[in-house]
Amino acid sequence: MRVQKIINSNFKFYLLTTKFVVFMSMQVLAQSYYSEVGTASFTSSIPYYEFTGSSNQLTGLIDVSKNTVDFYLDLETLDSGIRKRDKDMRLILETKKYPFAEFYGILLDSIDLKSTQVQNIRTKGNFSIHGVSQEIEVKGNLTMIDNALKLTAEWIVKLDDYDILPPSFLIIKVDPIQKIYINVLLIQQ
Repeated sequence: MRVQKIINSNFKFYLLTTKFVVFMSMQVLAQSYYSEVGTASFTSSIPYYEFTGSSNQLTGLIDVSKNTVDFYLDLETLDSGIRKRDKDMRLILETKKYPFAEFYGILLDSIDLKSTQVQNIRTKGNFSIHGVSQEIEVKGNLTMIDNALKLTAEWIVKLDDYDILPPSFLIIKVDPIQKIYINVLLIQQ
């Protein structure tokens, strides 16, 4: 009889421990957010003229439990609205050789998954384009919407830092500083 009570007691303990571990694992998995349909855009300028290119195929992952972020974009999907300009842009970026731009880093600020207020966040990591990777810090805004994270961010890319020669039209050169914007809704996994 005493042995039976010990067995029952141990069984209940292991059952509760197993339920707790499974529940905690589900909570950790629920802190991963993913999207394949975010928008990335850039703004470029020459004297007296500014243009934008964009793609709606930004892929991204924010893993809150690991404090990591990972975003990449197929540069062939960028569209500035003028085919000739897009073709020249792909030649300058050498997209056949370097098809992707990627940012991989860590969250510097914690995210409150229970808040529906806009949260200012910072990330630090490596931005890679044209075969060159540079460590940068990116600031953005994050908002919880149901089981998703809405992220907007922007930063500056200096073309020289990535061995990209700014294109020129006759004697007019494209500004070597590009403004990058992302807007993405990441769904809870």
